[in-house]
Amino acid sequence: MEFVIVLAVLAAVVVVVSAPLRRADDEPVGAADELHDLEAAREAKYREIRDAELDHSTGKLSDDDFEAIDRSLRTEAIEILHALDSAEGTQAG
Repeated sequence: MEFVIVLAVLAAVVVVVSAPLRRADDEPVGAADELHDLEAAREAKYREIRDAELDHSTGKLSDDDFEAIDRSLRTEAIEILHALDSAEGTQAG
């Protein structure tokens, strides 16, 4: 009887631990990976923008340097957002 209980608990642990590894059948693996990568890139770019704003507010960046960096970072963020929109549209369609 104890063996059956241990076996049942072990099976439950395997199911719970392996759940993140299983994907939905209707979601292509490549599209999910691309979407995840773009979302990570978006968050990283937002973090870079916030860091530049903080550096400017603390005086580590001059106004001219900040404007150039901010413009570049926001342009890159917009490109990421467009790619994210395209990827989400492809995945939904």
